[in-house]
Amino acid sequence: MDFWREPESKRIHDPSCLHLQSNSSSCFRSMKSEKAEKCIFFPGSIIVGAGPSGLAVAACLKSKRIQSLILERSDCIASLWQLRTYDRLRLHLPKKFCQLPLMPFPSWFPTYPTKQQFVAYLDAYVTEFNIQAVFNETVVAAEYDAGIGFWRLRTASAKGKGKEEKHEYVCRWLVVATGENAEAVVPEIAGMEEFEGPIVHTSLYRSGDSYRDKRVLVVGCGNSGMEVSLDLCDHNAHPFMVVRDSVHILPREMLGRSTFGLSMWLMKWLSMKTVDRFLLLVARLMLGDTAKLGLERPQLGPLELKSLTGKTPVLNVGTLAMIKSGDIKVRPEVERFTQHGVEFVDGRSEEFDAVILATGYKSNVPCWLKETEFFSEKDGFPRSPFPNGWKGGNGLYAVGFTKRGLLGASLDARRIAQDIELRYKATKK
Repeated sequence: MDFWREPESKRIHDPSCLHLQSNSSSCFRSMKSEKAEKCIFFPGSIIVGAGPSGLAVAACLKSKRIQSLILERSDCIASLWQLRTYDRLRLHLPKKFCQLPLMPFPSWFPTYPTKQQFVAYLDAYVTEFNIQAVFNETVVAAEYDAGIGFWRLRTASAKGKGKEEKHEYVCRWLVVATGENAEAVVPEIAGMEEFEGPIVHTSLYRSGDSYRDKRVLVVGCGNSGMEVSLDLCDHNAHPFMVVRDSVHILPREMLGRSTFGLSMWLMKWLSMKTVDRFLLLVARLMLGDTAKLGLERPQLGPLELKSLTGKTPVLNVGTLAMIKSGDIKVRPEVERFTQHGVEFVDGRSEEFDAVILATGYKSNVPCWLKETEFFSEKDGFPRSPFPNGWKGGNGLYAVGFTKRGLLGASLDARRIAQDIELRYKATKK
């Protein structure tokens, strides 16, 4: 029986009912020794994470008639988009740069689809490719068993009333698709426990409706911090934005084209430094000198900075006008919290009703993947940068860690599926 390629007439609807299929008694014994309630051999690739990156790999494998199974800790696909983003969110780049492999966005979608439209697209994507997933299944550990040549994943799933069910999965190929934004980053700032108002991360922020007429401190000036500050303005709150570092702010569109699309086009003929100089010149003409607003630019250009550090330039969607008008006020880094507000590093003290932390996310891979050659223990990213960070050893792959958004994830998803197909053919021979 061909375990690796999915028969045309067969679809797996209940992955938890798969049985261990192996002629290796050592595999059976090693699994039996673990305290798992179910031991499941999956004949194909297991993908950890049901975000856009994981879905893209599953679809590419499906197109090659190779089975895959997604393990997802949440109860839905794209949990970051559905459960941890603000209501006004739209794709920051035009849809043609954000579509997943093998399925374009509907033609009637706007250039910058809304959060709700993107989630609807992903739902349709799952249906189109009959992608299989087990939800509420948290991978607590994954390691390669050299004795049998397979990956072993231990999982835990909540079953209500405080009960937890433990499983063990065994597979030949493991795809890490938990991505760059798996866990919220909450900085430790002196005196946080003294502050009497709410302190929430942007992952818990939905809209400014509950902040009307309140003085709100937004810590962070990336795309999320800028958009949350604008949203607070739109709901008649009084936002103050903390700028802790230098930042590049660019118009979302230049010369009638998206800034990103124009940059990619120019890079075909010009060097990165030359394109950076052009972007900054146009940004200066369109936006003015942002340094006068307390928004100093980095020494490196926006594309070079992105390439070296992964730090994304902010695409202005209206926030800058609110800063210029004084509706959004810029503040320096926070020195410490007080009972009713904060003290800034410049010596000023101000009172606030609430604080929103737009301090980003991080990878959680080091918490569960028992492997350190391919992934860095420090930041949970592949040690090799894009475009070489998609493939490790022993059938281990990574998708969604390119620091290049959905476009980078789609490129890696195709590479991964092609490589697994080659390995499948070699196994078959």
